[in-house]
Amino acid sequence: MKKIRYGLFFGDSITYGEYDGVFGGWVDLLKRYALQKFHEGNGDELILFNLGIGGETTEELLKRMPHELKARNSADGNIIFIGYGANDLAVKDSQQIVSREDFRRNIQTAVQHAREFSSEIYLVSILPFAEKVNGIVVPSGKMRTNEDVIIYNRILQDIAGKEALKYIDFYAAFVDDKEILLSADGVHPNEKGYGIMAETARPIIEKYL
Repeated sequence: MKKIRYGLFFGDSITYGEYDGVFGGWVDLLKRYALQKFHEGNGDELILFNLGIGGETTEELLKRMPHELKARNSADGNIIFIGYGANDLAVKDSQQIVSREDFRRNIQTAVQHAREFSSEIYLVSILPFAEKVNGIVVPSGKMRTNEDVIIYNRILQDIAGKEALKYIDFYAAFVDDKEILLSADGVHPNEKGYGIMAETARPIIEKYL
């Protein structure tokens, strides 16, 4: 008997797929791939939910995560993706929006919530920023640095190692070609960048099909 699993993608605008008017972002690309495989009659059904919200930090995630998990809980199992940091590490009014210590604590709490519904949990790395916005205050008043990306990604990797979670290293897939994989704002991927993310994550999805 075929199983119906749910894939829940928590994240910010990069999870949501902002700035991709062609494919809708990496999660939507994976969603279509999983649906195609199911209609081809290959294996179990995997239903993917894009739960990304633009501008969201880990502080805001924790307010909604338990409710989202309860509302989308498959008896056959869930796969949970947690992709945060680009908003947390931003500096506004000379202060980091979510400090390193709070970021670590929030991700650990999010993992605890996820464990109530799944043993298949993936932490998603933060992408590098284009040089034109690295260390620059943008019109929104926020300033981001690639130095902080490395630091916050180390926190994610450390938690993944200690909690025996999987880590999706989109940073490594982008860092050498970031100037051609990021959109004009220097923060969000363009269509090509989102395609690289989907290709990187596709082997993960295939394990559950």
